Amino acid sequence: MNLVAIHRVSFECVSRFSLKHRESGDGFSGCRIVNSRGRNRPIRRLHAVTASLITSADSFEVGRLIGSYGFMNVTSYTGLQSGSDFEYTSDDIGRLKSQDIGEGAVKIRLYQGRISQGPFRGTPVVFKVYPGQRAGGVEADMMAANELNAHSFLQSKSLPANLLLLVGGFETQLGEQWLAFRDGGKDSAADYAQTASEKTTRARSQGVWNPYEKEQMIKRRRNFVIKILQGAMKGLAFMHDNDRLHQSLGPSSIVLNTPAEREAIYLIPRLRDLAFSVDIRPSCLEEGATSGSLSEQLWRRANAAGAYTVFEKRAFGIADDIYEAGLLFAYLAFVPFCEAGVTDSLSLQRLLENTFRLDIEAVREYCLADERLEEAVKFLDLGDRAGWELLQAMLNADYRKRPMAEAVLSHRFLNGVV
Repeated sequence: MNLVAIHRVSFECVSRFSLKHRESGDGFSGCRIVNSRGRNRPIRRLHAVTASLITSADSFEVGRLIGSYGFMNVTSYTGLQSGSDFEYTSDDIGRLKSQDIGEGAVKIRLYQGRISQGPFRGTPVVFKVYPGQRAGGVEADMMAANELNAHSFLQSKSLPANLLLLVGGFETQLGEQWLAFRDGGKDSAADYAQTASEKTTRARSQGVWNPYEKEQMIKRRRNFVIKILQGAMKGLAFMHDNDRLHQSLGPSSIVLNTPAEREAIYLIPRLRDLAFSVDIRPSCLEEGATSGSLSEQLWRRANAAGAYTVFEKRAFGIADDIYEAGLLFAYLAFVPFCEAGVTDSLSLQRLLENTFRLDIEAVREYCLADERLEEAVKFLDLGDRAGWELLQAMLNADYRKRPMAEAVLSHRFLNGVV
């Protein structure tokens, strides 16, 4: 499994916690979690959460390598070029942007493992390994610290089932940051979608497809996709309610406890990859507090969209997450229902943003003409085109008109249409 995740370059305004090296004689070093900014007010429950994290390398056993993935950084944003068929006013500038994407330097490795000591001995975990500064540069350490900080903060709240649970971490003598998460499953939503697409390809290549079997399979697939979307949006709603942006939402950032469509009743999607999470509490959005190097592009785009005040920036950040969730929705509405190779995340994004400039009705007309996209169109047509309606709302070119996560969850497409 070799995942490639697409992430915006963003970082919260203050990294409150950091991993500190502690020597040990076995080739690993444990770590302790300390407050890195003395001016921050103490939060008792947050301190209790970080104190409960397992921070000794001796408390873990590391198993086999199970995967790796890199990050694609959005390095610049330029306005869309207008062609002979398109016109837009100055009001559109800053609301709708195209992306220049480059491969990031940070490469993440994933390992199986388990807790080997204490009351949670035997609990399976997945290690997320950030390279040291020598291999990944300072950005790798910043990402690891930010992910640790984000999980610690969110786990001080009433953590829902739809966020992956951080149980601890440590730093090696080589400077690698190892974060340990409770094992929520080996497959991501991207893995599921690709597997479903391959199954569709095999079924069609065999010639005759029993109509009843096809109908039942499509029903199961629709239900499974809806469950993934519901879980992802519940996790995102929780983050937004607690003043955190995800900023990395995509099919690779959702882990599934089961990829089997027949087991949808047991499915629990969980958000992961909070390395780019952004703190949007007012104190972090005040003048001069949003200048972190990894959040520079986010706030630059916010300014371009006319978001200058604290509350405008907060609204822009939330809407930006909703936009990413809209792209996730599009991915899951198309890829699992199409044959392998027909479409993917980047080609869908280009189709939506560059070709049709987020005119979802025009996208539907285009898809109707391609029989390979038939099942995806039928899926989004459910409930008198409820899927297209929700997709248009989430991908609205004006960030002010996008719905909140709770509103997405209550939309009829995610409630009873399937």
